[in-house]
Amino acid sequence: MLIKGRQDKLPAPFLEVGTMHKALKRYSPIFVLPTLLAFIIGFIIPFAQGLYLSFCKFTTVDNAQWVGFANYNVILKDASFLNSFKFTILFAVVSIVLINVIAFGLALLLTKELKGTNIFRTVFFMPNLIGGIVLGYIWQILINCILSLASKPLLALNSTAGYWGLIILMCWQQIGYMMIIYIAGLQNVPSDLVEAAEIDGANAWDVLWKIKLPMVMSSVTICVFLTLTNSFKLFDQNLALTGGDPNHSTEMLALNIYQTFYARAGALFKGYGQAKAVIFCILVIAISMLQLKLTKSKEVQQ
Repeated sequence: MLIKGRQDKLPAPFLEVGTMHKALKRYSPIFVLPTLLAFIIGFIIPFAQGLYLSFCKFTTVDNAQWVGFANYNVILKDASFLNSFKFTILFAVVSIVLINVIAFGLALLLTKELKGTNIFRTVFFMPNLIGGIVLGYIWQILINCILSLASKPLLALNSTAGYWGLIILMCWQQIGYMMIIYIAGLQNVPSDLVEAAEIDGANAWDVLWKIKLPMVMSSVTICVFLTLTNSFKLFDQNLALTGGDPNHSTEMLALNIYQTFYARAGALFKGYGQAKAVIFCILVIAISMLQLKLTKSKEVQQ
């Protein structure tokens, strides 16, 4: 009875919080329903339809003819798709490492007490606001000018320059965005923890590797995930900068699928391109889930 009396005399704010929590729990399906419907309509249904069409020969959705695994069998013999897969993997590995290392280094510098850090943050972030097609054509002009001055073949005839041009473009566009995420993570590292480590004799390198880096692993998880998915999904920059030239040697998976589906006529290539798209989607999801599992296991609970 005494406990019950005390509960009756709880302050009003506590009673309001409890009532609000019960209301949210009761009506949560109503709030979740619009997002769930959008997800089903915008992703689940198109993916299911695309999965079905990957087993068909068609020119439009209405005249699809079931052909089984014939489209997937052709992919295994398609040298251009396999080359695009290898090129995309090589591009993704190098760009992920460069973007995250440089972005983290800049974040370390810009979290120090230096003058003008806000200006530098803005300047580094600005390339992310420019569209991929625009960036592609801008860098195409710049790189072709440099190659011309050096008496080297232009991008249309130079696969090595095309590869590194894509790397430079991707880094220039993404580093500023990842830097902002790393800055937010570094600013959440407790200063008293760093001071305690320094008092115990830890140098700057020890503080970085044993305190700051483990504490910002959640930011690392986000940044690696974003750079990984963006690297695999790269399309407009690839289309504008190299267009896959020379002879499809700089053609990434997204561009290869586009060229198969839209640049070729006939029912065979529609189903073939759809099968490529399904493999591409499953590949990106699988690699992303594996990356999330590996990096989240390294996170430190604050």
